[in-house]
Amino acid sequence: MQVVVLGSGVIGTTTAYFLARQGHEVTVIDRQPGSGLETSFANGGQVSPSHCEPWANPETLKLLPRWLFREDAPVIIRWRADPKLWAFGLRFLANCRAAPTRRNTERAWRIGRYSLETLQQIRQDEGGRDDAFSYDEQTRGILHIYQDNAGFNRAADHARHLARDLDCPQTILGADGCVAHEPALAAIRDSLAGGVLSPADESGDAHLFTTRLAARTREMGVLYRYGTGVLALDTNGDRVTAVRLSDGTSLKADAVVAALGSYTPLLLRQIGIRLPVYPLKGYSVTVPVDGRNTALRGSITDNARRIVFSRLGNRLRAAGTAELAGYDLSMNPVRSRAILTAVETLFPDIGDTSRAEFWCGLRPASPDGVPVLGPTRFRNLYLNTGHGTLGWTMAAGSARVVADLISGRQPDIDIDGLTIDRF
Repeated sequence: MQVVVLGSGVIGTTTAYFLARQGHEVTVIDRQPGSGLETSFANGGQVSPSHCEPWANPETLKLLPRWLFREDAPVIIRWRADPKLWAFGLRFLANCRAAPTRRNTERAWRIGRYSLETLQQIRQDEGGRDDAFSYDEQTRGILHIYQDNAGFNRAADHARHLARDLDCPQTILGADGCVAHEPALAAIRDSLAGGVLSPADESGDAHLFTTRLAARTREMGVLYRYGTGVLALDTNGDRVTAVRLSDGTSLKADAVVAALGSYTPLLLRQIGIRLPVYPLKGYSVTVPVDGRNTALRGSITDNARRIVFSRLGNRLRAAGTAELAGYDLSMNPVRSRAILTAVETLFPDIGDTSRAEFWCGLRPASPDGVPVLGPTRFRNLYLNTGHGTLGWTMAAGSARVVADLISGRQPDIDIDGLTIDRF
């Protein structure tokens, strides 16, 4: 079949990879001059299926009032006359109850675990050919740290639940155990209450992965049309008949995959599909570590600050926070500085932070923290979006699921609760 994939971030590129492997003729459309130049460009670097509890949970609901008037809060909402923001907010609050949280955690773990296995298979298949496929990956797990006893005790209880009910491996560590796993924490050892290690999790540079996988797919015959926007989808009955592009041309295809991240709902609204995905602006800071022995070796999550830290080659990437501000991509200096301050606080010997590079991007969030995959009411239109902060984590598995559905294959996992039907 001829398949058009809309979007060349980590989601769209990985989808193109599996479609090409399954024998389809694939064209990828992206408005940027290359792959992975928007949300996938400078994210936190974590591949963290064990971080499967969504942002919409009872604990977030308790903390929201404290965060409302703090410019550096982990979550901030720019309230204004935007019906889509209010609708998203109401759905988000409805998912902050205990029962929806348990349900959504299981769904996120299901696709996240499968995605990690799929990513490892890609690495084996492509990395085995030569060393050029490396993307600064680390397989040391992810350590979640806590500096208050109450937070640590809650996290330990949650870790026991994940291990017992979802077979999600978790290791509870004291302060000394945290430093033994990650020596870069020695400077703050006395302030650590403890941590939870998710040993199966990984980290790596999503942008580097995306660009190198795009190169592989070009060798497989995938055509990339960069610098080209998507204007509209033409439909007739229950099918998409053509994709209209900004250069004045149209593409016909047997199947179309919408993987435009936060911009997917804007395109689909034109053909009557209401997709409850809203942009969640996140920030990151990248600091060169220049081979310093005291630098972070793997990946850490500071749960209180909602900031993640990952070692990517000779760089430290710190990322986090969530800002609901529509499609505004302006850089907020207070929020950027808050992330850099966290770096300097946790890792005082990190090096010259005056060379830090700042970035922000829009993450496509669903109100329940679960991606939206698969079929729509148009028989040849498929979705791959709504991954929120876990796009890199869920990319490989989501891509394989969507490719299998297009090929008429039964996906390896149950997709109940992962499609648009749940809304």
